[in-house]
Amino acid sequence: MKLEKAILAVITTDEKRISGGAPIFICETRKELENVAANIEAITDGIAHALSDDVFIVVKH
Repeated sequence: MKLEKAILAVITTDEKRISGGAPIFICETRKELENVAANIEAITDGIAHALSDDVFIVVKH
């Protein structure tokens, strides 16, 4: 099975703004947020996108 066009993860520092079916990673700082997004991006071969200062998503196009 090949996964295409999906949100693989949500990474945030503000857990009150997030809910849903994708895996959610809660971080304490902006630096941790960026590091976690970059690692998940590399591991999943996805692309990280910043939706706001405190929310990133990793998607597969």
